[in-house]
Amino acid sequence: MKLEEAQQQFIASWGAFGSHWGINRTMAQIHALLMISADPLSQDDVMEKLAISRGNVNMNIRDLIDWGLVNRVIIPGERKEFFSAEKDIWKVATQIVKERKKRELDPMLRLFDTLEEVEGDKKDKHIKQFTETVGNIRRFGLQADKMLEMMVKADENWFLGNLMKMFR
Repeated sequence: MKLEEAQQQFIASWGAFGSHWGINRTMAQIHALLMISADPLSQDDVMEKLAISRGNVNMNIRDLIDWGLVNRVIIPGERKEFFSAEKDIWKVATQIVKERKKRELDPMLRLFDTLEEVEGDKKDKHIKQFTETVGNIRRFGLQADKMLEMMVKADENWFLGNLMKMFR
């Protein structure tokens, strides 16, 4: 397989994977392109390589910057903005975990904290069932939160080593 064909396949596949970790396909394709690019790219470069509009590139690059996956790069003598992505996949994965936790798990845990405090007779079977279910989901969420925090703080080798032990 030639490099250009392999790059296109990677970009298309990473775009499809992106929807599984909470971002749209185009945002993931831009991220993939920037990850595999040896040099920082301008918006024009991204538009040309992916055949997408300036507005689409601009909006998605801003989102990738907000996610902490892409950085602006200053190139002396250039008037255009350039962008590059983090190349270390461990850093990429932990950044995605942090963002998803912040955007999804943290708000869910805050919601379940308030839902667990429902008013009424705790002996009422409807209230009891509701608080029991909400409490179980909240405890599960707290365990997931602890595990994700451990992953984010962990050293790559320590985490992968312990993960492999679990599968043996």
